[in-house]
Amino acid sequence: MPSYHSMATLPPVPGYKPGDILVLFGELFGRGYANGLVEEARRLGMTILGTTVGRRDSDGTLRPLTVDELTEAETLLGGTIINIPLEAGFDLETPDGQPSISEQLKKAKPDDWQQVTFPADFLAKAQVAGKTRFTAHMATLAAELERRIPAGANILFAHTMAGGIPRARFFMPLLNRVFKGTGDKYLASSPFWESGVGQLCDASFNEVTADTFRYLLEGTTALRQRATAAGARVAYTAYGYHGTGILQNGEYRWQSYTPYLQGFAKIRLETIAAEARQQGINATVFNCPEIQTNSSALFLGVELSLYPLLHALRAVAGASAAALEARCAAMLQEGTTLNELLAHADAYLSNPLITAPLDFASWPQHSTKEQMELMLATSTHLLSLHRDPKQLVCAELSRLVFRATGRLIVQGSWSSKEAAVWLNHDLLAQLMADPRGADLLN
Repeated sequence: MPSYHSMATLPPVPGYKPGDILVLFGELFGRGYANGLVEEARRLGMTILGTTVGRRDSDGTLRPLTVDELTEAETLLGGTIINIPLEAGFDLETPDGQPSISEQLKKAKPDDWQQVTFPADFLAKAQVAGKTRFTAHMATLAAELERRIPAGANILFAHTMAGGIPRARFFMPLLNRVFKGTGDKYLASSPFWESGVGQLCDASFNEVTADTFRYLLEGTTALRQRATAAGARVAYTAYGYHGTGILQNGEYRWQSYTPYLQGFAKIRLETIAAEARQQGINATVFNCPEIQTNSSALFLGVELSLYPLLHALRAVAGASAAALEARCAAMLQEGTTLNELLAHADAYLSNPLITAPLDFASWPQHSTKEQMELMLATSTHLLSLHRDPKQLVCAELSRLVFRATGRLIVQGSWSSKEAAVWLNHDLLAQLMADPRGADLLN
């Protein structure tokens, strides 16, 4: 696992120019981290090539996008999508004609989660089948990229694939108990993770979140060598999460959302980048702050670490952040101030129930009932201080984070020397206080 390396200063101005290429390795859905990458690449005049996970027909067949689906996806991306289905994972594979993992789980009851098992050879065969399918499609994609990308163009490959929860309704009641459960509904993350279904999730997370980065690196070797021989630069980035440095009581300290079970796969992702670095490949995992997205809705409480970004902006950006603060203040109930909101968040983030278990070397930590109940109650209370549940301070701050991290990742990829770097709140505030990022506050 790479050591903790916080990017302390803004990266040098990159050399990307019109005609250079951003390859988004992972389909763009909704609003989230990847939107910041696309926005920054477009601002620099880069050409955007996207990919798709494809779609499944009713009989389970994986296929490319239809004409209408492709048009919709390209409109959202603002670029061209290479229509080769890059769905990752193995939960829908049917090795030797056996029912898939997802199909078998249709018969399982969530209350019997500790008894659910799969034959080891079946899981191994399903994993091999998923990898074989994905890497075959990756080879087809690489050939298409070689055809489309000029030899002298600089290339930024941005890996945005993440997740991997097996597609079965069986999991949702369990995950709601793990991430949102209190009282009798609470399910400790440790026994869940050590169970058969937990280890299935672990393997699936690894495949989708981490191993696809390796497949990208390996599959584009010829393209990378061709570009390098022509004097072009090739960089690979991936989105990580490994805690975030936030401003508390006048100093920045590392903290993390708990329980972040995908963290084991994120560590694997960092390790893959480190191995690539040893081979002379410019590969970096950029560990980003927590944000609230459609996909993070399961993790109620993850947004609590967002609020202190206002402390960082006050410390560095000062008056230039006044319009942002005014927008945020207007979202709160009459009589509630931003300072009151921040005081609640600070009290939570400095509570020993939250701080005592945190340890970078043994991250990610598992949950305790007391910690979860405090987190969920605090989250619910802070959300209740808003006028409209659809207009939230944490959503406004999330928009800042994904736009700022997108800019920092694109710019930092040009000169990065580390396998893993942390983009903490201090750096985001620096960017927004600098002419290179002042527009992000608008």
